[in-house]
Amino acid sequence: MTQLVIVDTACANLSSVRFACERLGVEPVLSNDPAVIKAASHVILPGVGTAKAAMRNLHQLGLVETLQQLTQPVLGICLGMQLLGRWSAEGEVECLGVIDMQTERLQVTDLPLPHMGWNTLNISPEHPLLRDIPDSSWVYFVHSYAVPVGTYTIASCQYQQPFSAIVQHQNFYGAQFHPERSSQIGAQLIQNFLELS
Repeated sequence: MTQLVIVDTACANLSSVRFACERLGVEPVLSNDPAVIKAASHVILPGVGTAKAAMRNLHQLGLVETLQQLTQPVLGICLGMQLLGRWSAEGEVECLGVIDMQTERLQVTDLPLPHMGWNTLNISPEHPLLRDIPDSSWVYFVHSYAVPVGTYTIASCQYQQPFSAIVQHQNFYGAQFHPERSSQIGAQLIQNFLELS
């Protein structure tokens, strides 16, 4: 049975993620209790704001080690994806380090930051998280920092430069875009995540 926990990092808009899950018939639990998070079948780590503030909150809540040790499927959304990496240039802060990647500021010369709005996914390999999500699907982004395309990238996007739109390493998954705001494609991604074991 799916027992989904959305981690309450005290710096994320949890309502839209919760509503997106409820629309799929899943009633998530919002919690920052390590025991509740460890007992979940699936964990979503959302995030808005800065990496520095988010990591400070996770340290204050005593959740850093808990999140690092999870063995069930974990999905980081937007800032939550960036927190899965080793380091972020946003505040020059050490992150959770469960995926060997780092977050850098987007290098754009003639485009506005943040990168905000709809953009397309470049999906390369077949992957369970991407089931029934076609290449060039449109999803919704809001961010100024991104993870370069690398070993753990399973979908990328282009905003004057390529960057990682979806990453995966072992049981840790990340989406730079907001699936909860990405219409049917976002709903499909959340559904696929909930079906991972």
